[in-house]
Amino acid sequence: MVLKSIQEEKQISAVREFNRFYTARLGLLRKRHLGGDLSLTEARILYEIGASPRLTASLLRETLGLNAGYISRSLTLLTKRKLVRQTLSKQDGREKLLTLSAAGESSLAWLNEQSALQIQVLLAHVHSKDREALVEALSKVRSILSEPEGPSIRIVRLSESNDDALRLLEEYYVAVSVVQRDTPEAIQRIIDAPGSGMWLAYLDEKAVGCVVLRELGSVRFAGECKRLYVQPVARGHHIADRLLDAQEDFARSKHLRWIYLDSYDDLKAAIALYRKRGYVSCERYNDNPQATVFLRKDIGLGS
Repeated sequence: MVLKSIQEEKQISAVREFNRFYTARLGLLRKRHLGGDLSLTEARILYEIGASPRLTASLLRETLGLNAGYISRSLTLLTKRKLVRQTLSKQDGREKLLTLSAAGESSLAWLNEQSALQIQVLLAHVHSKDREALVEALSKVRSILSEPEGPSIRIVRLSESNDDALRLLEEYYVAVSVVQRDTPEAIQRIIDAPGSGMWLAYLDEKAVGCVVLRELGSVRFAGECKRLYVQPVARGHHIADRLLDAQEDFARSKHLRWIYLDSYDDLKAAIALYRKRGYVSCERYNDNPQATVFLRKDIGLGS
Protein backbone atom coordinates (compact mmCIF):
# COMPACT_ATOMS: atom_id res chain seq x y z
CA MET A 1 0.00 0.00 0.00
CA VAL A 2 1.34 3.46 -0.91
CA LEU A 3 1.08 6.08 1.83
CA LYS A 4 -0.95 9.14 0.81
CA SER A 5 1.09 11.76 2.67
CA ILE A 6 3.83 12.43 5.18
CA GLN A 7 1.10 13.26 7.72
CA GLU A 8 -0.46 9.82 7.30
CA GLU A 9 2.95 8.19 7.65
CA LYS A 10 3.45 10.02 10.97
CA GLN A 11 -0.01 8.98 12.18
CA ILE A 12 0.65 5.32 11.41
CA SER A 13 4.04 5.51 13.12
CA ALA A 14 2.47 7.08 16.23
CA VAL A 15 -0.18 4.35 16.53
CA ARG A 16 2.41 1.61 16.05
CA GLU A 17 4.66 3.17 18.69
CA PHE A 18 1.78 3.26 21.17
CA ASN A 19 0.92 -0.36 20.36
CA ARG A 20 4.48 -1.39 21.24
CA PHE A 21 4.31 0.64 24.47
CA TYR A 22 1.04 -0.74 25.86
CA THR A 23 1.56 -4.36 24.80
CA ALA A 24 4.85 -4.36 26.70
CA ARG A 25 3.44 -2.42 29.69
CA LEU A 26 0.49 -4.83 30.09
CA GLY A 27 2.62 -7.93 29.55
CA LEU A 28 0.65 -9.02 26.49
CA LEU A 29 3.78 -10.42 24.83
CA ARG A 30 4.27 -13.05 27.51
CA LYS A 31 3.41 -16.63 26.68
CA ARG A 32 1.13 -16.91 29.70
CA HIS A 33 -1.35 -14.24 30.73
CA LEU A 34 -1.02 -12.53 34.14
CA GLY A 35 1.50 -15.10 35.31
CA GLY A 36 -1.08 -17.90 35.18
CA ASP A 37 -1.19 -21.03 33.06
CA LEU A 38 -3.44 -19.72 30.27
CA SER A 39 -2.60 -17.78 27.13
CA LEU A 40 -4.19 -14.38 26.55
CA THR A 41 -6.58 -15.91 23.99
CA GLU A 42 -7.61 -18.71 26.36
CA ALA A 43 -8.20 -16.21 29.15
CA ARG A 44 -10.32 -14.05 26.84
CA ILE A 45 -12.39 -17.08 25.84
CA LEU A 46 -13.12 -17.81 29.52
CA TYR A 47 -14.11 -14.17 30.01
CA GLU A 48 -16.54 -14.17 27.05
CA ILE A 49 -18.17 -17.44 28.14
CA GLY A 50 -18.41 -16.22 31.73
CA ALA A 51 -20.03 -12.97 30.57
CA SER A 52 -22.50 -14.79 28.25
CA PRO A 53 -23.34 -18.28 29.56
CA ARG A 54 -24.51 -20.68 26.82
CA LEU A 55 -22.64 -18.66 24.22
CA THR A 56 -22.29 -20.59 20.94
CA ALA A 57 -18.94 -21.37 19.38
CA SER A 58 -19.87 -19.53 16.17
CA LEU A 59 -20.84 -16.36 18.07
CA LEU A 60 -17.61 -16.58 20.08
CA ARG A 61 -15.68 -16.72 16.81
CA GLU A 62 -17.46 -13.61 15.52
CA THR A 63 -16.89 -11.74 18.79
CA LEU A 64 -13.15 -12.44 18.88
CA GLY A 65 -12.56 -12.28 15.13
CA LEU A 66 -10.80 -15.67 15.04
CA ASN A 67 -11.20 -18.45 12.50
CA ALA A 68 -13.25 -21.53 13.30
CA GLY A 69 -10.27 -23.89 13.39
CA TYR A 70 -8.39 -21.81 15.96
CA ILE A 71 -11.47 -21.42 18.16
CA SER A 72 -12.18 -25.15 17.91
CA ARG A 73 -8.64 -26.09 19.01
CA SER A 74 -8.71 -23.62 21.91
CA LEU A 75 -12.09 -24.88 23.12
CA THR A 76 -10.90 -28.48 22.87
CA LEU A 77 -7.90 -27.69 25.09
CA LEU A 78 -10.02 -25.79 27.63
CA THR A 79 -12.54 -28.64 27.67
CA LYS A 80 -9.81 -31.23 28.25
CA ARG A 81 -8.61 -29.13 31.18
CA LYS A 82 -12.17 -29.24 32.54
CA LEU A 83 -12.55 -25.45 32.44
CA VAL A 84 -15.25 -25.35 29.74
CA ARG A 85 -18.27 -27.52 29.06
CA GLN A 86 -19.68 -27.97 25.54
CA THR A 87 -23.22 -29.26 25.04
CA LEU A 88 -25.25 -29.61 21.84
CA SER A 89 -27.99 -27.05 21.34
CA LYS A 90 -31.51 -28.50 21.39
CA GLN A 91 -32.58 -25.83 18.88
CA ASP A 92 -29.72 -26.51 16.45
CA GLY A 93 -27.79 -29.75 16.80
CA ARG A 94 -24.95 -28.29 14.75
CA GLU A 95 -24.23 -25.67 17.41
CA LYS A 96 -22.49 -26.20 20.75
CA LEU A 97 -23.41 -24.18 23.83
CA LEU A 98 -20.49 -23.13 26.01
CA THR A 99 -20.50 -22.80 29.79
CA LEU A 100 -17.80 -22.65 32.45
CA SER A 101 -17.26 -25.50 34.85
CA ALA A 102 -16.72 -24.79 38.54
CA ALA A 103 -12.98 -24.90 37.85
CA GLY A 104 -13.45 -22.53 34.91
CA GLU A 105 -15.37 -20.06 37.07
CA SER A 106 -12.62 -20.22 39.68
CA SER A 107 -9.94 -19.58 37.02
CA LEU A 108 -11.93 -16.66 35.63
CA ALA A 109 -12.36 -15.13 39.09
CA TRP A 110 -8.58 -15.37 39.64
CA LEU A 111 -7.89 -13.80 36.23
CA ASN A 112 -10.28 -10.94 36.93
CA GLU A 113 -8.66 -10.30 40.31
CA GLN A 114 -5.14 -10.36 38.87
CA SER A 115 -6.12 -8.08 36.00
CA ALA A 116 -7.68 -5.57 38.40
CA LEU A 117 -4.54 -5.64 40.57
CA GLN A 118 -2.35 -5.11 37.51
CA ILE A 119 -4.29 -1.99 36.49
CA GLN A 120 -4.39 -0.78 40.10
CA VAL A 121 -0.58 -0.89 40.20
CA LEU A 122 -0.40 0.80 36.80
CA LEU A 123 -2.58 3.69 38.04
CA ALA A 124 -1.04 3.91 41.52
CA HIS A 125 1.33 6.75 40.65
CA VAL A 126 -1.03 8.59 38.31
CA HIS A 127 -2.65 11.77 39.65
CA SER A 128 -6.44 11.58 40.05
CA LYS A 129 -7.02 14.30 37.42
CA ASP A 130 -4.77 12.47 34.98
CA ARG A 131 -6.67 9.26 35.67
CA GLU A 132 -9.90 10.90 34.59
CA ALA A 133 -8.20 12.24 31.47
CA LEU A 134 -6.84 8.77 30.74
CA VAL A 135 -10.24 7.12 31.07
CA GLU A 136 -11.84 9.77 28.85
CA ALA A 137 -9.11 9.33 26.26
CA LEU A 138 -9.54 5.55 26.22
CA SER A 139 -13.29 5.97 25.83
CA LYS A 140 -12.73 8.36 22.93
CA VAL A 141 -10.33 5.97 21.21
CA ARG A 142 -12.82 3.13 21.51
CA SER A 143 -15.62 5.32 20.16
CA ILE A 144 -13.59 6.44 17.14
CA LEU A 145 -12.36 2.95 16.25
CA SER A 146 -15.85 1.50 16.68
CA GLU A 147 -17.43 3.82 14.14
CA PRO A 148 -18.53 1.83 11.07
CA GLU A 149 -16.22 2.30 8.09
CA GLY A 150 -18.93 1.65 5.54
CA PRO A 151 -22.10 -0.35 4.94
CA SER A 152 -23.00 -3.01 7.49
CA ILE A 153 -22.22 -6.49 6.16
CA ARG A 154 -23.02 -9.76 7.89
CA ILE A 155 -22.82 -13.37 6.75
CA VAL A 156 -25.41 -15.86 8.03
CA ARG A 157 -25.44 -19.64 7.73
CA LEU A 158 -29.00 -20.80 7.23
CA SER A 159 -30.70 -23.39 9.41
CA GLU A 160 -33.61 -23.54 6.98
CA SER A 161 -34.39 -22.24 3.52
CA ASN A 162 -36.21 -18.92 3.19
CA ASP A 163 -37.56 -16.50 0.59
CA ASP A 164 -34.29 -14.56 0.44
CA ALA A 165 -32.32 -17.70 -0.36
CA LEU A 166 -34.72 -18.84 -3.09
CA ARG A 167 -34.85 -15.34 -4.61
CA LEU A 168 -31.08 -15.04 -4.79
CA LEU A 169 -30.72 -18.53 -6.25
CA GLU A 170 -33.26 -17.70 -8.94
CA GLU A 171 -31.32 -14.54 -9.78
CA TYR A 172 -28.13 -16.61 -10.00
CA TYR A 173 -29.73 -19.20 -12.30
CA VAL A 174 -30.85 -16.47 -14.69
CA ALA A 175 -27.57 -14.53 -14.50
CA VAL A 176 -25.40 -17.49 -15.54
CA SER A 177 -28.02 -19.45 -17.53
CA VAL A 178 -27.96 -22.51 -15.28
CA VAL A 179 -29.62 -25.59 -16.79
CA GLN A 180 -29.42 -27.98 -13.80
CA ARG A 181 -31.27 -26.07 -11.07
CA ASP A 182 -31.86 -27.12 -7.46
CA THR A 183 -35.42 -27.45 -6.23
CA PRO A 184 -36.38 -25.82 -2.90
CA GLU A 185 -36.48 -29.33 -1.41
CA ALA A 186 -32.95 -30.03 -2.64
CA ILE A 187 -31.71 -26.79 -1.09
CA GLN A 188 -33.25 -27.74 2.26
CA ARG A 189 -31.55 -31.15 2.09
CA ILE A 190 -28.22 -29.41 1.52
CA ILE A 191 -28.84 -27.12 4.50
CA ASP A 192 -29.77 -30.11 6.69
CA ALA A 193 -26.77 -32.26 5.71
CA PRO A 194 -24.05 -32.12 8.42
CA GLY A 195 -21.19 -31.40 6.00
CA SER A 196 -23.07 -28.96 3.78
CA GLY A 197 -24.61 -25.53 4.13
CA MET A 198 -25.83 -22.31 2.59
CA TRP A 199 -24.78 -18.79 3.53
CA LEU A 200 -26.46 -15.47 2.81
CA ALA A 201 -24.77 -12.07 2.79
CA TYR A 202 -26.68 -9.09 4.15
CA LEU A 203 -25.75 -5.54 3.17
CA ASP A 204 -27.47 -3.04 5.45
CA GLU A 205 -29.90 -5.84 6.41
CA LYS A 206 -30.83 -6.69 2.82
CA ALA A 207 -29.92 -10.13 1.45
CA VAL A 208 -27.63 -9.50 -1.51
CA GLY A 209 -25.53 -12.63 -1.97
CA CYS A 210 -25.26 -16.35 -1.37
CA VAL A 211 -23.02 -19.38 -1.61
CA VAL A 212 -23.61 -23.11 -1.11
CA LEU A 213 -21.29 -25.87 0.10
CA ARG A 214 -22.32 -29.37 -0.88
CA GLU A 215 -20.82 -32.64 0.27
CA LEU A 216 -18.82 -34.21 -2.56
CA GLY A 217 -19.32 -37.94 -2.29
CA SER A 218 -16.95 -38.77 -5.13
CA VAL A 219 -13.87 -37.35 -3.34
CA ARG A 220 -12.83 -38.06 0.26
CA PHE A 221 -12.65 -35.11 2.67
CA ALA A 222 -14.03 -32.75 0.03
CA GLY A 223 -16.94 -30.41 -0.52
CA GLU A 224 -18.13 -28.50 -3.56
CA CYS A 225 -18.62 -24.74 -3.80
CA LYS A 226 -21.84 -23.91 -5.64
CA ARG A 227 -24.09 -20.93 -6.40
CA LEU A 228 -21.72 -18.10 -5.46
CA TYR A 229 -23.62 -14.94 -6.35
CA VAL A 230 -23.62 -11.26 -5.36
CA GLN A 231 -26.15 -8.83 -6.76
CA PRO A 232 -24.57 -6.27 -9.13
CA VAL A 233 -25.66 -3.31 -6.97
CA ALA A 234 -23.85 -4.82 -3.96
CA ARG A 235 -20.52 -5.51 -5.62
CA GLY A 236 -17.39 -3.63 -4.59
CA HIS A 237 -17.65 -4.49 -0.87
CA HIS A 238 -15.71 -7.81 -1.01
CA ILE A 239 -18.91 -9.69 -0.19
CA ALA A 240 -17.92 -12.69 -2.33
CA ASP A 241 -14.71 -13.01 -0.30
CA ARG A 242 -16.68 -12.80 2.95
CA LEU A 243 -19.03 -15.56 1.77
CA LEU A 244 -16.12 -17.78 0.72
CA ASP A 245 -14.31 -17.12 4.02
CA ALA A 246 -17.38 -18.31 5.94
CA GLN A 247 -17.71 -21.35 3.72
CA GLU A 248 -14.04 -22.32 4.13
CA ASP A 249 -14.09 -21.83 7.92
CA PHE A 250 -17.10 -24.14 8.14
CA ALA A 251 -15.48 -26.74 5.85
CA ARG A 252 -12.37 -26.80 8.04
CA SER A 253 -14.53 -27.25 11.14
CA LYS A 254 -15.93 -30.36 9.42
CA HIS A 255 -12.38 -31.61 8.76
CA LEU A 256 -12.62 -31.21 5.00
CA ARG A 257 -9.35 -30.89 3.11
CA TRP A 258 -10.53 -29.80 -0.33
CA ILE A 259 -13.19 -27.59 -1.89
CA TYR A 260 -13.95 -28.24 -5.56
CA LEU A 261 -15.95 -26.15 -8.01
CA ASP A 262 -16.87 -26.02 -11.66
CA SER A 263 -17.45 -23.04 -13.93
CA TYR A 264 -17.25 -22.15 -17.58
CA ASP A 265 -14.90 -19.99 -19.61
CA ASP A 266 -17.19 -16.97 -20.00
CA LEU A 267 -17.26 -16.30 -16.24
CA LYS A 268 -13.82 -14.68 -16.27
CA ALA A 269 -14.33 -12.43 -13.22
CA ALA A 270 -15.48 -15.36 -11.06
CA ILE A 271 -12.61 -17.57 -12.22
CA ALA A 272 -10.11 -14.77 -11.49
CA LEU A 273 -11.55 -14.45 -7.96
CA TYR A 274 -11.22 -18.20 -7.35
CA ARG A 275 -7.64 -18.30 -8.60
CA LYS A 276 -6.75 -15.30 -6.44
CA ARG A 277 -8.06 -17.22 -3.43
CA GLY A 278 -5.84 -20.23 -4.16
CA TYR A 279 -7.96 -22.42 -6.41
CA VAL A 280 -5.99 -24.36 -9.03
CA SER A 281 -7.02 -26.37 -12.09
CA CYS A 282 -7.96 -30.01 -11.63
CA GLU A 283 -9.46 -32.88 -13.61
CA ARG A 284 -13.18 -33.00 -14.35
CA TYR A 285 -14.91 -34.46 -11.31
CA ASN A 286 -18.60 -34.35 -12.36
CA ASP A 287 -20.88 -34.67 -15.39
CA ASN A 288 -22.16 -31.06 -15.49
CA PRO A 289 -22.72 -30.47 -19.24
CA GLN A 290 -22.23 -26.69 -18.92
CA ALA A 291 -18.90 -26.84 -17.07
CA THR A 292 -15.64 -26.25 -18.92
CA VAL A 293 -13.43 -25.18 -16.00
CA PHE A 294 -12.69 -27.35 -12.94
CA LEU A 295 -10.85 -26.01 -9.90
CA ARG A 296 -10.05 -27.07 -6.36
CA LYS A 297 -8.47 -25.54 -3.28
CA ASP A 298 -6.51 -27.13 -0.45
CA ILE A 299 -8.07 -25.64 2.71
CA GLY A 300 -5.94 -27.59 5.16
CA LEU A 301 -5.35 -25.76 8.46
CA GLY A 302 -1.85 -24.85 7.37
CA SER A 303 -2.99 -23.12 4.19
